[in-house]
Amino acid sequence: MKRRHSDYMLWAKTQGRARFNLATSGVGSFPLHELPVTIEQLEINGDSTYGYAPLQHAIAKKGGVDPDCVVAAAGTSMANHLAMATLIDPGDEVLVEQPTYELLTSTLLYLGAAVKHFARTEESGYALDPAQVRRAITRKTRLIVLTNLHNPSSVLTSNSALREIGGLARSVGAHVLVDEVYLDAVYTDTPKSSFHLGPEFVVTTSLTKVYGLSGLRCGWILAEPDLARAMWRLNDLFASIPVHPAELLSVVALENLDTIRERARQIVEADRALLHEFLASQEGVSSPRTEFGTTAVLHLANGNVVDFLSRLRTEHETSAVPGHFFGLPHHFRIGMGVDTEMFREGLQRIDRALRTV
Repeated sequence: MKRRHSDYMLWAKTQGRARFNLATSGVGSFPLHELPVTIEQLEINGDSTYGYAPLQHAIAKKGGVDPDCVVAAAGTSMANHLAMATLIDPGDEVLVEQPTYELLTSTLLYLGAAVKHFARTEESGYALDPAQVRRAITRKTRLIVLTNLHNPSSVLTSNSALREIGGLARSVGAHVLVDEVYLDAVYTDTPKSSFHLGPEFVVTTSLTKVYGLSGLRCGWILAEPDLARAMWRLNDLFASIPVHPAELLSVVALENLDTIRERARQIVEADRALLHEFLASQEGVSSPRTEFGTTAVLHLANGNVVDFLSRLRTEHETSAVPGHFFGLPHHFRIGMGVDTEMFREGLQRIDRALRTV
């Protein structure tokens, strides 16, 4: 029987929270009262035949694309599901980075893909190496899946590496799906979307992780117009009518993204400074010193990670994500950008727990 669930999402919804919650993956929630909108501006129903036009245009403006290339979706997870379901058939070979976000692999297995992995090694700081893709790709490959910024390490991939992978995909008639939900957490000189690198690229993202607007479920896919139309038609089977008040609020949010992102940036950068200070003083854990993103993956030098995190949660009221959800059994992931004082205390509690490993 094919897989019909995500082990990570079950863990996140039932075991991830604690008083000092470092098991987050995005910034803290942006408060509704800070959006310049009133209840009188909202309506229950609206015209969303295949995309609410003001939202389509706002997303297109942000991405620097034609509105015909935009497919709205309920968050990045649904965008990924919709994109992959359109791009592959059961039995198709799909290459996925390792370590990877578990929900990507779970969705591919649900769709019946023949999943193969290519490595992003800890020794390289989890950099994306096109040579690893070259060794794994075959004439049967129909899709290459990766994240940028990388989840869980937050490593940024250069356009030159992405172009090389795009060329490999083009040589066998495959597409490249890039989940860019964390890319806007590169706060200075934010790269353009990889969608602009060539027609083989399909991109997914949303306003969830970097902007603290998860509840709006404002996600989208960037794809060539023919593919975009096919995705809209397939979405009729999943979510034929979107939530119109969320569409209206999403348009307002997109018009005010700079303000929303700046609020989060200050917290993320303060947390990252604390993390670097923590890592410099630690021998029990190690991690690449990334400049960007809201997540970091830490390698536990000694002991069992699951046991360590269980003790961290029960004895120190602090949570982090077990690395086995990303294919890293000796690691755990922590999140930045929610509350700096909470993050500081969480790191101190990790420090205390490490002293008894």
